Amino acid sequence: MTFMHSRLLISVIFASAFVVAATAQEGPKDAVVLIIRHAEDADSGEGISPLGEKRAEAYKDYFLKFTVDSKRREPQVIFAAKDSKKSHRPRLTMEPFARAANLKIDTRFGNVQSADLAADLRANQQGKVILICWRHPYIPALLAGLGANPKSFLPNGKWPGAVFDWIILLSFDQNGHLIPSSSRRTNEHLLPADS
Repeated sequence: MTFMHSRLLISVIFASAFVVAATAQEGPKDAVVLIIRHAEDADSGEGISPLGEKRAEAYKDYFLKFTVDSKRREPQVIFAAKDSKKSHRPRLTMEPFARAANLKIDTRFGNVQSADLAADLRANQQGKVILICWRHPYIPALLAGLGANPKSFLPNGKWPGAVFDWIILLSFDQNGHLIPSSSRRTNEHLLPADS
């Protein structure tokens, strides 16, 4: 191997190491991300059902008093999937809590923009508790965009269509790496029919 080839190989190795190091941060630094599905669908239209309205109302107290490992973790930022022609449910689900907490709902990102939302969280939401209300078929892509394996949190890596009462908690360290021991899926237990 010539000297020039050796230098080129070393340069490629360093460049690869830099790319790996640059992409190792998967989530917002020193943050907690809470991911929920929107409340129950109305029988027709883009809204939520009466049961969904009860869930949305129940989120007010639930998130105003939210704790993780005995520490208050009230959300400081709210994201909801952008309204579509068929569904306003994520935004409608978050409105009662947003009003109670005096927070705006960020609806810039649509269903297929999970990677864009994850990039925005990494760039702009460090050190915060972030609440995201998303549509269930797209939650696995959001988890992956944040460096979490969907199969670690969801059966077969998918959010079941009939389940509305789960919350996924992702904890990230000061470098933006997922903390597996502090990350989990739990049941909300908000309504009598919840599992």
